Amino acid sequence: MNRQRLLIAALLLLAIGAFFATGAHQWFSLDTLKAYQSDFQAAFDRRPWQIAGTFFAVYVIITALSLPGAAILTLLGGALFGLPLGLLLISFASAIGATLAFLISRYLLRGPIERRFPRRLAAINRGVDRDGAFYLFSLRLVPAFPFFVINLVMGLTRIKARTFYWVSQVGMLPGTAVFVNAGGQLGEIERLGDVVSPGLLASFVLLAFFPWIARKIMRLVQRRQVYRGFTRPKRFDYDILVIGAGSAGLVSAYIGSAVKAKVALVEAGDMGGDCLNTGCVPSKALIRAARAAHEVRHAERFGILVGHAGTPAVDFSRVMGHVRKAIATVAPHDSVERYTALGVDVHKAHATLATPWEVEAGGKRLSARHIVIATGARPAIPALPGIDEARVLTSENLWQLEELPGRLAVLGGGAIGCELGQSFARLGSRVTLVEGGEQLLGREDAEVGEHMANTLEQDGVAVLTRARAERISHDGGQRLHLSTAAGGEQSVEFDYLLVCVGRRANVEGLGLEALGIATDTGTLALNRQLQTRLPNVWACGDVAGPYQLTHAAAHQAWHAAVNALFGELKRFNVDYRFIPAVVYTQPEIARVGLNEREAKEQGIAYELTRYAMNESDRAIAEGATEGFIKVLTVPGRDKILGATIVAENAGEWLGEFSLAMKHNLGMNKLLGTVHPYPTLSEAAKATAGAWKNAHKPERVLSLLERYFAWRRHV
Repeated sequence: MNRQRLLIAALLLLAIGAFFATGAHQWFSLDTLKAYQSDFQAAFDRRPWQIAGTFFAVYVIITALSLPGAAILTLLGGALFGLPLGLLLISFASAIGATLAFLISRYLLRGPIERRFPRRLAAINRGVDRDGAFYLFSLRLVPAFPFFVINLVMGLTRIKARTFYWVSQVGMLPGTAVFVNAGGQLGEIERLGDVVSPGLLASFVLLAFFPWIARKIMRLVQRRQVYRGFTRPKRFDYDILVIGAGSAGLVSAYIGSAVKAKVALVEAGDMGGDCLNTGCVPSKALIRAARAAHEVRHAERFGILVGHAGTPAVDFSRVMGHVRKAIATVAPHDSVERYTALGVDVHKAHATLATPWEVEAGGKRLSARHIVIATGARPAIPALPGIDEARVLTSENLWQLEELPGRLAVLGGGAIGCELGQSFARLGSRVTLVEGGEQLLGREDAEVGEHMANTLEQDGVAVLTRARAERISHDGGQRLHLSTAAGGEQSVEFDYLLVCVGRRANVEGLGLEALGIATDTGTLALNRQLQTRLPNVWACGDVAGPYQLTHAAAHQAWHAAVNALFGELKRFNVDYRFIPAVVYTQPEIARVGLNEREAKEQGIAYELTRYAMNESDRAIAEGATEGFIKVLTVPGRDKILGATIVAENAGEWLGEFSLAMKHNLGMNKLLGTVHPYPTLSEAAKATAGAWKNAHKPERVLSLLERYFAWRRHV
């Protein structure tokens, strides 16, 4: 807290202390009010505007400082001014004072509390963004809730001050009117509880439900509006119809069948989608083959001699045979036969939404109570001059190669570009990787990007960062022309250009425009339950964003399917806080939660604990000492904000940190867990030990040192 905040806090505490020290609080009692009522009335009769103005100012100050006495002042206002003028003065004074208390809480308390409880406040703020005005209005309608507590708590949230003011102005009006009116019968009131009877409180509670009832009515009205012009079928063929048989679609269909719903699955292409056919499975098979070549090439460091040259002979056609075998082995898990056996009706056809409940597929019109769009995404191709005539590879057509590219230019330094760039270099291609940003893996910390660049360069990849692709020429070969950050130009000759600059959601040809289903930055516009503007149409996977990861797609698919099938009883907001991500290079880069870059961008305070993999016994034995672990924790607390691992097989043991964060386990719990020795995952415990050492109780240790010194001499 800076000096200005400290000064304001000190002045406020001084004012509150003076209020009680001088006995001023004793004036704000029912007995005092009744005893001096005639004196107050006489003063008002002599100087009405002066007394009214003073009353208004005192009411604002009392409310702003959250001091006791607002209820007594409200009764006094009713007794002095009567209902019309009293209600006018007190209504505005209470709303202004409440807003000042709100702003004081926001200025003094919100920053420290957000830094200490960032995720908890983030969840509350999401609720406030969605229901803030309704929620505040409901609280204001019930006098049983202490209004000063509401003022202070709402100041910690992100609700706008003007929203807080007008909702408070309107919401407190009924309760204020009751107290002002009661002030007219002050002589009959023995205690404050007499003002609000149980019956009246019950009426207020019922009134508090009005915003929620109104919201339900608004939803019904909106529902009728979005479905206007469409005729809902009287009966449905299916409970849920899923478009797309990739990772997200398959999980949605599986969940539907598991709970005995009638499910249809529509897919025009290959079952399994990108993950099986062009993504996760083939890329990891290629990475493993490339790693084998790398191991042979560097076997001598372990004392293993490989011929005279020490260079492996790569038969690329057999490498691709290994890739296709991996796909074929996994394919039955995602096959039509398996899902048909599960009770899912699989339709091999292109799907188009005819109405919010009906899909045209292969000449048939299928109806379903709910529809889940899981059409995935495809590689994005930049609009570079000359690219149409170039030999372009993407993650889709790469697997059709039968010969190893001699010179491969990789455009894009994200996860896919780094993984495939390293693999092709290890298999024998001359690889140049081009990235327009400041570093590789732009979402990661700078040192992670630098480590990735060094790793690739050790494998023979020429890494060019801050280099923007401008055009492709075809004079005497294929050449990628670049503009550099320094303002110069550079060109790269290639036989194939591998484009890895992102993916584009598959939203075309589904009939979405006719239904008014919009996109948001390329993916479908959805709420936190993965619902489109049409209440019965949902989406998950790459077409939904924001992550394009198989496990994220499965995570979304559960929410989409469960919300669709059981949403009338309970809906679940999708939670992205603990989504892990892995870059499958060697060493791997794995992360869950925040890294330093994101924490700084979001203004989240953190402590950093670091552990170098060259201290790990197993890493030393494996000859895999490159890398490190970085864990971010809440300052002064045993709460993990995020973990980044750069190490051999990091993705295999990142789950320990994901589990800890998901279930709110801290570093002490990791340290207290027995890990097998020697393993790479033991580095997680060692990192927890480093955190513990930085938080050891120095005063207790000092006392122990004295205690043991005393024991040695007795």
